[in-house]
Amino acid sequence: MKVKPMPTGCDRIDPELLPVLDFLDMSELTLASLPEVRAGLVAMLAALPAPVGLPVSVETVWFAGVCGDVRGLLYRPTAATGLRPAILHIHGGGYVMGVPEMSAPDNMRLAAELGAVVLSVDYRLAPEVRFPGAVEDCHTGLGWLHAQAERLSIDPARIAVVGESAGGGLAAGLCLLARDRGQYAVALQLLDAPMLDDRTCARSDISTMVGEFVWTPDKNRFGWTALLGGAPGGDGVSCYAVAARADDVAGLPPTYISVGALDLFLEEDIDYARRLALAGVQVELHVYPGCIHGYAVGQGAAIVGLAQHNRMAAYRRAFALTAA
Repeated sequence: MKVKPMPTGCDRIDPELLPVLDFLDMSELTLASLPEVRAGLVAMLAALPAPVGLPVSVETVWFAGVCGDVRGLLYRPTAATGLRPAILHIHGGGYVMGVPEMSAPDNMRLAAELGAVVLSVDYRLAPEVRFPGAVEDCHTGLGWLHAQAERLSIDPARIAVVGESAGGGLAAGLCLLARDRGQYAVALQLLDAPMLDDRTCARSDISTMVGEFVWTPDKNRFGWTALLGGAPGGDGVSCYAVAARADDVAGLPPTYISVGALDLFLEEDIDYARRLALAGVQVELHVYPGCIHGYAVGQGAAIVGLAQHNRMAAYRRAFALTAA
């Protein structure tokens, strides 16, 4: 029996995470392949088991956006009483793919463990809809949570904005937008391996130690080009599209940022955390050794368990909850 050779650089990956390479999509991402990649993602999601027995209700909701109705998945804890915290969740997918359902297991657990209402936004994808479509959809979702606070027993002072990968980039852009428009309060921005800076695509000095697996420089360039409608790294790009472009990051909510040490976004995420701290924003930064982009799907790995513990602790601090 032939043994499948491991790609170069696997010796740097946490050994418990090596099976992740067989699960995550390593194929090329182009305009031609995008429909097939999206379809494959949906098929993969359909095969995943959903958590059972959790005291959480799930329903599809719609809210009126600036360019039409936006779909969301709403998770409500059925056992919680009194005012609840809430989470606006924004899924990843390089700005070009993904659906709220891909994070359903995690969002159900968040609702159950934190007693929180969770809304996951089905924002419009690029390249069909370019900036500012997605961030405006997410802003509409944040407004919907605030507007529905009384009906859903939500404490409007305890609403977090959360996202992973491109969802983390959208979450960061949304928090800048919410700060500048002054309409909706945000208690925490939790950014998991956020896609924050299109200028990474234009750099020639990126270390070969990062971006080798899963989300590569070529995919990064495709995602940013699709969102911005032009070559990444140019002038005149809005900070609501690219959060790292913000001249002023003061006045943002307390921030949690995590990223793998082998992730292409390593430097841009560390730099954003540094800028936030110097601007007086409360920041918590975690860099996980041996972790590639998307490592969190490696359930059972010790490093994934540690990351999950740290995120839950950040939620509990922001929501002033005691550990169960």
